[in-house]
Amino acid sequence: MPIYSMTGFARAQVRLSEQLSYTLTLKSVNHRFLDLQFRLPQGLDAIEMDLRKMLKDHLVRGHVDVVLSVDRSAQQRAGYNRELVAGFLAAFAAAREEHGLPGHPDLNAILRLPGALQADNRGDEELAALAESVRQNIEPLLAELKTMRAREGEALSAILHGTLDRLAEATAGVAELRPEVEQRYQERLTQRLVTAAGNEFNRQRLLEEVAVLVDRSDISEELERMTTHIAHFRELLATGGEIGKKLDFLLQEMNREANTLLSKTSGVGGKGMRVTELGLAMKAEIEKTREQIQNVE
Repeated sequence: MPIYSMTGFARAQVRLSEQLSYTLTLKSVNHRFLDLQFRLPQGLDAIEMDLRKMLKDHLVRGHVDVVLSVDRSAQQRAGYNRELVAGFLAAFAAAREEHGLPGHPDLNAILRLPGALQADNRGDEELAALAESVRQNIEPLLAELKTMRAREGEALSAILHGTLDRLAEATAGVAELRPEVEQRYQERLTQRLVTAAGNEFNRQRLLEEVAVLVDRSDISEELERMTTHIAHFRELLATGGEIGKKLDFLLQEMNREANTLLSKTSGVGGKGMRVTELGLAMKAEIEKTREQIQNVE
């Protein structure tokens, strides 16, 4: 199963008749949850629930804009209410004559009267046909959107595998340096304790203390867990599906191991500086990966 990006776009243009056509557009970007936003023409609000259910059946995460634009090649014909306008004119003439006032009726003012203009409104049959057509076309459009999201996901997967390769390389580099770093740490620690002990120097006791401190600074477990996390990350990418949140949690664990590794090897000097460089490189790759997976469904 592929992994899906949350970035995608799909558009369908449908002609229902010579006078009526529409464009249905789906556009998705990353979001923590599934966030659906609709822009539908007046009179078609009733199909929003149907569209919302279909989208939820196919998508898990992402901010999705659903835009329906209707185009009519024939202009709506407008008429006027003859009785109302005639009545207004008659009343105007009667008032002018009765009160002996000058003036002429303003046509613009008359046509602004409630009910003066009468449009040739769309019929219920047209709306019903439009709604039914949108319902029929949303599924193939969703399939197109998911295809694009899968292509974007494939590109993301390649980037993530490259990051994992660099993380694995840095981890292997630290593992190779570990024995020498631990030896140097033990030597420096022994020298400091000898200096601090002065005349009360007890070699056996000193070596026991050094062994305890060196054990606490051992980074083998961190390296082992980092290697395990990298392998798990690769498995999730191979499995595909809805893995974005799982990958995010795994990266938190990897970042924790990198931080612990750095804290345990700080101040060693020598090859320890190289370990610090590799540890910082791990953190940089983990941060880059975290940015990338924000777009994984």
